[in-house]
Amino acid sequence: MALAVTGAGLAAIGALANSSLHATLYTERHLAEIESARKIIAGMPGRDALPFGRLTGSLDAHAWRIDSAPVSTAVATSGETSWIPQSIALLVRSPSGAMVEIDTIRLRRLAAK
Repeated sequence: MALAVTGAGLAAIGALANSSLHATLYTERHLAEIESARKIIAGMPGRDALPFGRLTGSLDAHAWRIDSAPVSTAVATSGETSWIPQSIALLVRSPSGAMVEIDTIRLRRLAAK
């Protein structure tokens, strides 16, 4: 009877340790993806230098892609402002295949007329 209770306790402890290990590994991979995304955003070209379209590359074995496009607004097309919103979508793919996507908008100065 004592062996059965001890075996059940050890099985529960083993399952908990396995679950903890998987959670820790997931967290480490996710933090690496976020850190790569942060580095890519910090190294992006300035407001007026980031072209519309797609940029791709690799950083720390993480493949990345930036898609940039103007955001259409009624104010921007009426000529009342010298700024246009620019949509930026960053996709980071880790070596394991996990992906992180960050979508943001920043203002871009319109070309002088």
